[in-house]
Amino acid sequence: MDPWLIWLIIAAVLAAAEIFTVTAALGMLSVAALVTAGSAAVGLALPLQFLVFTVVATVSVLFVRPIALRHVLQPQAERFGVDALIGKGALVTSEVTGLGGRVRIGGEEWTARAYDETLVIPPGKMVDVMEISGATAIVYPRD
Repeated sequence: MDPWLIWLIIAAVLAAAEIFTVTAALGMLSVAALVTAGSAAVGLALPLQFLVFTVVATVSVLFVRPIALRHVLQPQAERFGVDALIGKGALVTSEVTGLGGRVRIGGEEWTARAYDETLVIPPGKMVDVMEISGATAIVYPRD
């Protein structure tokens, strides 16, 4: 069997293994094997093929992988949906207690409950949205 074909098979096996591990390390090794398959196809001697594999694998694992992981593990810049409401201010439109009430958040009317169940928050008071539970805003007074 030709050396380039062996390297190609190694690259495919490493790529398939990367799908199950999601570590990016096996993906980088797969790319190194693919580059080595190209060098073997142009007729590079076997010891030089191993050198190409070693150099490409080392460079990709040490330098490219940390950059890729940093981008993948970066926290989401924007919050969407109800997550975006947490921390926003709201105006109490109907008295809010530990059992219920109504608030206006960004022009929308929401059912609400007090974060501290012993509190009674009168209408017209500003509150902060602490969390969203279903369709109910859990709020706490600003003062």
